[in-house]
Amino acid sequence: MLRWSIVVMAGVLSLVLGGHWLLPELGGFTPVLESVLPWLGVATPLLLVGALFTRSWQVITAALVPVTVWAFMFGPTLLHSPPGGLSDVSVATLNVGATNAQSAQAVQTVSKGRDLVAVQELTPGGPAAKFLNEHFPYNYRIATVGLWSRFPILETRKVDIGLDWARALRAVVKTPRGKLTVYVMHLASARPGQTDLRDETLAKAGKIVDRDTSEHLLLLGDLNTATTDRKRAGLVPPLSDAQQEAGEGFGFTWPASFPVTRPDHILYRGLTATSAGVEQAAGSDHRAAVASLRL
Repeated sequence: MLRWSIVVMAGVLSLVLGGHWLLPELGGFTPVLESVLPWLGVATPLLLVGALFTRSWQVITAALVPVTVWAFMFGPTLLHSPPGGLSDVSVATLNVGATNAQSAQAVQTVSKGRDLVAVQELTPGGPAAKFLNEHFPYNYRIATVGLWSRFPILETRKVDIGLDWARALRAVVKTPRGKLTVYVMHLASARPGQTDLRDETLAKAGKIVDRDTSEHLLLLGDLNTATTDRKRAGLVPPLSDAQQEAGEGFGFTWPASFPVTRPDHILYRGLTATSAGVEQAAGSDHRAAVASLRL
């Protein structure tokens, strides 16, 4: 019974890992499962230990299949090293948390040494905005999202991502190496059985980026879409992911106390990421995504 149980479980785990994109969405459940897909690897050593107890080479071989699939899928991410090199702009994005009493401290830590800081769940006129206003010469805000810059902001406008309230903006920043178009977005939330609105805003974001002809483009924000979520395929590619290209590890950002997924992203086109990572932000339930890039 133990042998058959391990073989069946190993087969199911291998199929879910390697073929998750073939599974039906099941009312939005599967995309949420995909958000924590790397964590399914926790089950692989347990299966392997159980297989060793059976002393059956067939069962041990079966238990090694999901181990191999997981290693093929996520091993390169864990072994990847930042390319390094010179950079032209250092950026950060943070969902600061609408009720965060430590929001000023959060953005103070995250903004240190940054050229661009994108913030979501911003309280207009609150502590975070006040701190950033004092330390950055340029900014543009739309309701609960904002962008602060050490470089001049040449153009600004609100962006419609299909929500009843404004949660996205577009700005053109004049860097020493040329113009850089920056989008800051906070897409709709995704929960089990409730991904339709998130999917709509994500599709809208993809169309907006596709229509933008800017040579250098950044998309920063809380996209409520994990790196392993099937729906992100509309954005990456054509955009590249700073964490995947220049970070170490998975770069999970939520929940801050013990991150298990990455809804916060730094995506780009026409740039090269030289480093990327995650930083703590006081009081927020998200960690900040940070990166350095070269035009």
